[in-house]
Amino acid sequence: MFRKILHGLAVLAAPMAISMASSAAAQSTLEMVKQRGTLNCGINGQLRGFSWQSEPVGWAGFDVDLCKAVAAATLGDATKVTYTPLTAQQRFKELADGRIDLLVRNSTVTLRRLADGVEAVSVNFYDGQAFVVPNKLAIQNLSQVSGGKVCTVRGTTHEDNATAWFRARRNRIDLVSFDTNDAMLDAFFASRCMAATLDASALASALIVRNKTADYSILPQMISREPLGPYVRRGDDQWANIVRWTFQAMLAAEDLDLRRDNVQSERRSNDPDVRHLLGVTPGNGKALGLDEDWAFNVILQVGNYGESFERHLGARSMLKLARGQNALWRDGGLMYPLPMR
Repeated sequence: MFRKILHGLAVLAAPMAISMASSAAAQSTLEMVKQRGTLNCGINGQLRGFSWQSEPVGWAGFDVDLCKAVAAATLGDATKVTYTPLTAQQRFKELADGRIDLLVRNSTVTLRRLADGVEAVSVNFYDGQAFVVPNKLAIQNLSQVSGGKVCTVRGTTHEDNATAWFRARRNRIDLVSFDTNDAMLDAFFASRCMAATLDASALASALIVRNKTADYSILPQMISREPLGPYVRRGDDQWANIVRWTFQAMLAAEDLDLRRDNVQSERRSNDPDVRHLLGVTPGNGKALGLDEDWAFNVILQVGNYGESFERHLGARSMLKLARGQNALWRDGGLMYPLPMR
């Protein structure tokens, strides 16, 4: 009799357990973020200008700003972010397994990364793969690197790109791969490799931060297109749209000349595009499942795309990078804000 009772309880408990597991699996990312009260954002953590930590500022950078913007849009507070530095090998698994909500880690948008259970939702920075060499070697073009050792980071598109570029020219290189940017750069500056390869912006950042600009040069050839952007887990369309349109709101704000210092007063604007973006004319918030002032919070607390770029990468930063392809379309760049209504 006792065994029959236990069996009956087990039979009842099984569907209950399945129901609870299904309920947890069905919980959306937005619901989890709101319940937790903080956004878990995966970043590089070692790339000055994009994501790095310093006292007393804490986490800062171009990628960090996008994490903050999503927190402002969803939680109303750009400070409600927990940052997780990740290596190139860790990043997509940590996202797919649910340990982070959003990945903003200078990650190239590629088709095959869909197989990792993740998807890119925007391109927030256009870059290309470049090579840096010591000036003392008098290397003028990339073909002179053939036959030498090249330092790179394991788990990136740079490994395959470099191998393919030299193979197509019937040359070869000896790739030496490392787990992190810092480990790779330490080895390169210790003369373990003839050249090092990363995105051009990352190489520029490394030379400036490490005070190596007088002794090293970035070669003019770029061997790939590296459109970088944020990734989310595949299958949560609402969350993908929230991240996508948060970025678009920052672009649209620059296009409409909405800044941190004027966005309050611009709520009185008669411009219909401004009114839609700032939630004065309602509808966008409802479409995303957010408060109507979600984009207003992003601009007030983080700023527009141009403000973020200039603060961390451009004229107001130590990197002094030109906008180039990352300028708005009206200024000859590739950044084209989508209609915000």
